[in-house]
Amino acid sequence: MLTRIDHVGIAVTDLDAAIERYTATFGLRLVATETNADQGVREAMLALGEVTSIGADDAAAPSYVQLLEPLASDTPVGRFLARRGEGLHHVGYAVTDINAALESLAAQGVQLIDAQPRHGSLGASIAFVHPRDLFGVLTELVQAARG
Repeated sequence: MLTRIDHVGIAVTDLDAAIERYTATFGLRLVATETNADQGVREAMLALGEVTSIGADDAAAPSYVQLLEPLASDTPVGRFLARRGEGLHHVGYAVTDINAALESLAAQGVQLIDAQPRHGSLGASIAFVHPRDLFGVLTELVQAARG
């Protein structure tokens, strides 16, 4: 079901400062920034290693650090920052078929936050799995956009 770690999501209070720190400290490359109003975040995707094709879903695809700045304090990331402060928010795993992955998890009784995929970074289809069923880790399934 899971093919690789797609990204780690990190909640930050200042996206621009976080981009600067991660690119300067680790040499990561900024691939994209976007505002996702549905999820209440402004985000940046920073690639590890060579980026040969954005959205590839094979083992050669890059992994990312996803920096998340809330658009407001009452968003999921805003509430996370209020409770826990800056830090690791979630782990995103690549899947080849997000609908099949969701069906499999639901059949196993795993609590889904998203029963249906929604739009994610870089045009991907995403869905979240409740941390209660995965040892406190908010987990995101990511099916990369084709092409």
